[in-house]
Amino acid sequence: MKERLPFTGDLATTAMGIMPHESPARALDAALGLDIPFWPQLPRVSFHEDMYVQAMEHFPGVIIDEENRRIYVESEKFMDELPAYLEQESSSDLFRISPDFSVVYGRFLSLDLFSCKAIRGQMISPVSLVLKVTDEHGKPLAYNDEMRDLIFSFMQKKVNMQRAELAEKNGHAFVWLDDPGLQFVFSAMSGYDNVKAKDELVAFFNGIDGPRGIHLCGNPDWDFLFSLPLEIISFNAYAFGDIVATYPSVRRFIEAGNVVSWGIVPTLFEEFTREDVTTIAGRLLAMWRLLEEKGVPRDVICRNSLIAPATCNLLNADNTTTVDNAFRLLREVSQYVQRHCL
Repeated sequence: MKERLPFTGDLATTAMGIMPHESPARALDAALGLDIPFWPQLPRVSFHEDMYVQAMEHFPGVIIDEENRRIYVESEKFMDELPAYLEQESSSDLFRISPDFSVVYGRFLSLDLFSCKAIRGQMISPVSLVLKVTDEHGKPLAYNDEMRDLIFSFMQKKVNMQRAELAEKNGHAFVWLDDPGLQFVFSAMSGYDNVKAKDELVAFFNGIDGPRGIHLCGNPDWDFLFSLPLEIISFNAYAFGDIVATYPSVRRFIEAGNVVSWGIVPTLFEEFTREDVTTIAGRLLAMWRLLEEKGVPRDVICRNSLIAPATCNLLNADNTTTVDNAFRLLREVSQYVQRHCL
């Protein structure tokens, strides 16, 4: 087992950070009900909790337009504020998540989390950030070398700051990156391509303290993803697990003692209503049989697997009901699969 990853998966439950709840207490209770709890991001509570906005707190030149729900970096303001930012770059306060940008984070850190198997935080990936956030003219920051370079450095410090704070509560703390934009670097239309993205991501992860992880719901180049210097990868197995399980790079990742978080329980209402514990567990075990057929023993798969919801979901008409039910089903699936593995 790698030194960076001081725990095994053992079919423990966790989930993605974004939740549809407007009650911080209810969201936190749901997160704490899993084996590896996390602090929820609540974009329905505040625009500041949007994962892109939350990450840009204290970035030089940033404009957060709450009324129009827009965030961008104003070029002249960036240049004006850059010298002061660089002078303060050694200050940890610059990279902490403040109460104005998360109503839950401080509460999470106030809890006794020592006995948890592990605890988890999250932050948007710098790749997704530079593809989504623009300058005042609508041009993504990915195409401004100075701003993009600073974003990668800025986010590395924010992740390490968060991990350090979480590690004070639990020695097995880790922070994974949400990367919904990663799949777009493989598009022929992207001027920020996968070669450049990989070079910058490798350098970024090499500067991250503790276990390094990514979560994504999309469909990137899987060999690209599983070749990054990571110990934890979380993906939408409900949609893509049958494909992912066939990749040799995935087998090598698991055999090396790294952890895959299989997002197998759907949170979309239409999908969730078609499933139960046996159908979901059956889908997951079928994926694992593909790995077993290529020589990965079942016990190795189970030791190096987490179980999670397939996606975050803010779109259901029933608000939080399906997501809350998915969290309950997730625990049942974990217990069911454990009887077939451990």
